[in-house]
Amino acid sequence: MSKVIELKDIEKKYPGVVANHGVNVSVEKGTIHAIIGENGAGKSTLMKILYGMVKPDSGTISINGEVAKIKSPQDAIALGVGMVHQHFMLADNASVLENIILGSEPTNFGAVIDFKKAKEKILSIVDNYGLQIDPDATLGDLGVGVRQRVEIAKVLYRGAQILILDEPTAVLVPQEVEDLFKNLKELTRNGLTIIFISHKLDEVLNIADEITVMRQGTTVTRVLPKDTNKKQLAEYMIGGALPTPRPADTKPLPEKVLEMKNVFWNDRTGREVLHDVNLDIHAGEIVGLAGVEGNGQSELVELIMGLVKPASGFVSTVGLDTAKNTTRKIRDNGTGYIPQDRQRDGLLMSASLWENRILGHQETEPMSKGLWLNKKAAQNDSQRIVKEFDVRTPSISVHASALSGGNQQKFIVGREMSSEAKMIIAAQPTRGVDVGAQAIIWDHLIEARLKGAGVLLVSADLDELFQLSDRIAVIFSGQIVGFLDPRNTTPEELGLAMTGANK
Repeated sequence: MSKVIELKDIEKKYPGVVANHGVNVSVEKGTIHAIIGENGAGKSTLMKILYGMVKPDSGTISINGEVAKIKSPQDAIALGVGMVHQHFMLADNASVLENIILGSEPTNFGAVIDFKKAKEKILSIVDNYGLQIDPDATLGDLGVGVRQRVEIAKVLYRGAQILILDEPTAVLVPQEVEDLFKNLKELTRNGLTIIFISHKLDEVLNIADEITVMRQGTTVTRVLPKDTNKKQLAEYMIGGALPTPRPADTKPLPEKVLEMKNVFWNDRTGREVLHDVNLDIHAGEIVGLAGVEGNGQSELVELIMGLVKPASGFVSTVGLDTAKNTTRKIRDNGTGYIPQDRQRDGLLMSASLWENRILGHQETEPMSKGLWLNKKAAQNDSQRIVKEFDVRTPSISVHASALSGGNQQKFIVGREMSSEAKMIIAAQPTRGVDVGAQAIIWDHLIEARLKGAGVLLVSADLDELFQLSDRIAVIFSGQIVGFLDPRNTTPEELGLAMTGANK
């Protein structure tokens, strides 16, 4: 095989941070090459360099044996390199079709966009790769999983021969992962090359032809899946033994911290999104919510947090009727909230970490003193979160945007687990974090449960649902279609329930 990509001695430094140092990666044509590492290991920076979003301080990039000068994503696309980002680059107010063709619009006579031709090409891609997207849908109405498929279609639409996929299975059920892997294998059989970034080591071992491991900004080893295992890969990543979460076996308490009775909700177009939802969570239990993205999970969480009001039915969290109270009152009353989109809903990206510690807690001690914010308390507690949750940052004064996605997530989880909430909404709490950080977050969720908190765990990671949940509620087409006991259910059975097979 020939080398389609060679990255040699890549260096990139930011003020106070060495993102990449002496990085060397080579990828064979027509293969799936996995790149793994802890949060902050430099994977995202390296991929942004390859895609032209970031300029390296030194080092060379070769594509198909020739040194490439990639100064922008347009240069990368012209060389056949496409990237599906962990945080999507899409416009909510535009259609799927408009998002896919943006910047690559086919035209008639060089002036009028040929939407018919574009739609035909998109539908061909959708059919060939089983992406299941509607070109006419408005993006803002779609769940995270569908948005990811839009991003993949967007890259394929531009004719990419090298695909960079950043956490592509984060929102998929087992059957969808299996289908995606079949599609990726088919792409490589047709000569395409895929760089696969993931924290799911089982999947990496399953799908990759080769694996490069990064740690602390540099490459530490390159291995074949047949020559390694999950434990060894994890130890390469973190430079030591993998932490394991503490087991916990307790019984729920009688008190209900969440009640949802006969809840209906329609979106702004009048479409019914939630249908007759009934869900209770007791103090001292973790209830997992499983479902393919876009089946009402996000809307259910927004109802609980008082961000939207039900069309009918009743929602109560920690004794408050959410339809009659503000989100601030709900939070102040003891409901913690880890949002699924950390950058849009969890952080002010241009604010410092210690300022982000205050968000959502600005009227409660110790973040406030009467009418005044307590800057010192926010700084001290930010230092604690950084240490306790292993947030990799040069200081608490840097902007949140300076951190990797996984470290942003760890900081949010640390903030929301700091107030000893009675009810915790944890939406995708470990999405995009490495195995070591995942174990830390799992530990804190278990600890909260042991202290008597109720937890609603909304997760696309089935292993997480099985490891942490006392019960798993399955949502399909906006309705709770059943409850499963994780001790007596297989991932395949849960996956079937999530796709409506058991309705």
